[in-house]
Amino acid sequence: MSRRERPTALPGNRSMPAAGVIPELAYPDVRAAAQWLCRWFGFQERLRIGEHRAQLVLGDGAVIVVGLPQACDEQPPQSRHAVMVRVADVDAHYRRVEASGARTGGPPVDYPYGERQYSALDPGGHRWIFSESIADVDPGDWGGQAGPGMD
Repeated sequence: MSRRERPTALPGNRSMPAAGVIPELAYPDVRAAAQWLCRWFGFQERLRIGEHRAQLVLGDGAVIVVGLPQACDEQPPQSRHAVMVRVADVDAHYRRVEASGARTGGPPVDYPYGERQYSALDPGGHRWIFSESIADVDPGDWGGQAGPGMD
């Protein structure tokens, strides 16, 4: 994208924070981490997904707190976290990234929470998730629980 180009507006989805870039941070105890981030850093819980995931918002930003993978001792530390980036056309994005030779986790997949996503690794082994909103889905339809930070 050139400096003059403006990013396209992304469609809304009640199951996704509105932020364009969303870090996913892994913790051994999702609930305790979410409570700590809310209490000390001023985040609000937007959405809780079972005991393994929570969306937190602060202003127009967001983070997603996720549980550490079971085999986290076997994984390099940088693969425990991810950065989610919302894009307007995930299929075109995937084709461009795949053509560049980057390592991906496979083509985009549709999820019940209204997102179409794929993942890729950068040269440092960091995981990136690229996501396109394909439907505006009520989080209650797939098991999410709205928190005080939900619009």
